[in-house]
Amino acid sequence: MYGVLKVLEERGQVRRGYFVSGLGAAQFALPGAVDRLRSLRDAEAPAPALVLAATDPAQPYGAALGWPVAPGRPSRSAGALVVLGDGAPLVWLDRKGHHLVPFPASVEDLRWADALASIVKDGRVRSLEIRRVGGEPVASAPPEVRAALIGAGFVDGYRGLVLRP
Repeated sequence: MYGVLKVLEERGQVRRGYFVSGLGAAQFALPGAVDRLRSLRDAEAPAPALVLAATDPAQPYGAALGWPVAPGRPSRSAGALVVLGDGAPLVWLDRKGHHLVPFPASVEDLRWADALASIVKDGRVRSLEIRRVGGEPVASAPPEVRAALIGAGFVDGYRGLVLRP
């Protein structure tokens, strides 16, 4: 594969470099993608958090990179979601939307709550009902996690925090 990518680089169709820190091998990208990555790095305002499928190849955690240490058991399972902020995982949500695993970065970066709310508001999922946070009932979740979810529009429900359009 390296030989093919090298030929594409010689033609000017891809660029070779080290674009993502932490990955050791030479990386290849389309020229437009490199420019967009640089513009995000140089932007003053933080980019919105990104919600990706846990199995998405653009989401390296659980495959190329290990999950950060957190209570709960995140995995690259079908239907599960990961919210990334500036490339770092903020939270993981199971396929049913009932179990949320917050990572250490989620305490300081609260964009994840609005990103989760956006998937309901955009109609990608019908509703979210978060019942457990880090393996514990949502009632005993850390106060900053509950506050972030309530600030994003979640309300107390019978079994946990619920968001409906």
